[in-house]
Amino acid sequence: MGKVTGFKEFERQDETYTYVKDRVKNYKEFTVSLSEKNLEKQGSRCMDCGIPFCHSSCPLGNLIPDFNHMIHQGEWKKASWLLHSTNNFPEFTGRLCPAPCEKSCVLGIIEDPISIENIEKNIVERAFKEGWIKPQPPKARTGKIIAVIGSGPAGLATAQQLNRTGHIVTVFERDDEVGGLLRYGIPNFKLEKGIINRRVAILEAEGIIFKTNVNVGVNYEVKELKAFDAIVLCGGATERRSLPTPGINANGVVQAMDFLTQQTKVLFGKEVKNQIMATDKDVIVIGGGDTGSDCIGTSNRQGAKSVINFEIMPKPPGLRSPTTPWPYWPLQLKTSSSHEEGVKRNWLINTKEFVTDKNGKLIALKTVNVKWETVPGERPQLIEIEGTEKTWPCDLALLALGFTGPESMLADKLGIEKDARSNYKAEYGKYQTNIPNIFAAGDMRRGQSLIVWAISEGREAARQVDLYLMGKSELPSKDITGDLISI
Repeated sequence: MGKVTGFKEFERQDETYTYVKDRVKNYKEFTVSLSEKNLEKQGSRCMDCGIPFCHSSCPLGNLIPDFNHMIHQGEWKKASWLLHSTNNFPEFTGRLCPAPCEKSCVLGIIEDPISIENIEKNIVERAFKEGWIKPQPPKARTGKIIAVIGSGPAGLATAQQLNRTGHIVTVFERDDEVGGLLRYGIPNFKLEKGIINRRVAILEAEGIIFKTNVNVGVNYEVKELKAFDAIVLCGGATERRSLPTPGINANGVVQAMDFLTQQTKVLFGKEVKNQIMATDKDVIVIGGGDTGSDCIGTSNRQGAKSVINFEIMPKPPGLRSPTTPWPYWPLQLKTSSSHEEGVKRNWLINTKEFVTDKNGKLIALKTVNVKWETVPGERPQLIEIEGTEKTWPCDLALLALGFTGPESMLADKLGIEKDARSNYKAEYGKYQTNIPNIFAAGDMRRGQSLIVWAISEGREAARQVDLYLMGKSELPSKDITGDLISI
């Protein structure tokens, strides 16, 4: 794979960013791509490693050494074909996936791993630019009609796969535009919405029907779903986690998704009354994950006076922790582009109270430092450290605490069983609920997870639906070893 000595000759190169002072003035993507020649050098770093652990770490089973080799040879069109054979939307994963494939790259044992995600992004962008990505409507229709509820990555992948077999697919989206959290939950500076629009245009040209502003179970009766031969639930995990903290309902304590969604809608000229703004405010973001990072980047673009980040867990090590050796996903400090734009990060800190004025407006947070104590056989215990209490001025507290699971309304109305974690119960690999013609995939089935898992589950669920309806399927599937199989 690649050039035999490529990994010895070339160091890893990543795309760069425009200067902070320039990029925080707008909400556009700010990456600066490598030249074609340098990208081909990056592809040539891929080793002939024998057992490519990147395969097993990728939920999609992407053919990573193969498309790296094609890039090394300058065969970009072949690379695009290989990439799309396992991944419906590499333009999304190439921007948003945390790249578990890179963390298990064999070269990563001794050197910086292959820049797989960046190569993936550049392959698909080249493919769109050259016109290689075209609608591929089915040659014939089966007459089977399918409803997909939710138009996030799981729903879109499910819809495209089922449409390719000739089924008639309608996607229901409760928001005003297609994309799920890709549309409004991911800031535009990480994913410009034209990237979604161009892919949706392909899907529509292939024959998929999209119906927006349709909230099944609310303004669309569930009894109407009886007209469909099969239903796939891909509504995501949207129940937001909160805190059992005094003052949580103060004016100024805001869920991160409300804050992010409003900004994206305003950016595209949609009406948002009383928009939550960070402008000239002391902002504290509670939660250290990707959503917290997105809140930091958005707050800086809105002109916050200060931005502080709280995380209740310990600060991860700068290098891979011995507790998570290769090829596992590493416990390691992550510094995002939004962190680099300006934030004070704090670990092992717990919010004890949201302090308000007499009118109920947030003015400060009271915190205490904590530590975690582990007793063998028991869950770690959170211990407060006496004498570490502190009050922080704060006008806007953003709760970026993740999601507890899917909303239960639809499951209740359809009679779908839920598991112990409140997810819609459907066996992994089968995706079929307790109601035979209703399937579930993505975060709605597995809980909050990665975009790459959502696409993978959408593809796998589509195959199971096809098998249910037709008794056989030519749609590809990835077994637990990462090999592609079809029947």
